[in-house]
Amino acid sequence: MRRRISALVLTAALAGGALATVGQVATAQPASAASITVNINELRQQVADLRQKANTLDHYGAHAEAAKARAQANAIQNRINQLEKAERESGRHF
Repeated sequence: MRRRISALVLTAALAGGALATVGQVATAQPASAASITVNINELRQQVADLRQKANTLDHYGAHAEAAKARAQANAIQNRINQLEKAERESGRHF
């Protein structure tokens, strides 16, 4: 009897979780309904600040922290490049 009750509880919990997941998916808005605005000038300023910070850290001998700051700057710069490319190509028609 004990195993049967735990199996029923587990089944009910799984079913409840599945229903909650379906409810969340059903209420989600389509991707085209939302728009995202990015300020590229702010991102460029962040890149410049991070690179300046990396240079300062290198000057003081904190090479690992400088490498981390440069990696963050490079990641932001890659994102800027992706956004600019998407903007350029969004106007093209096939």
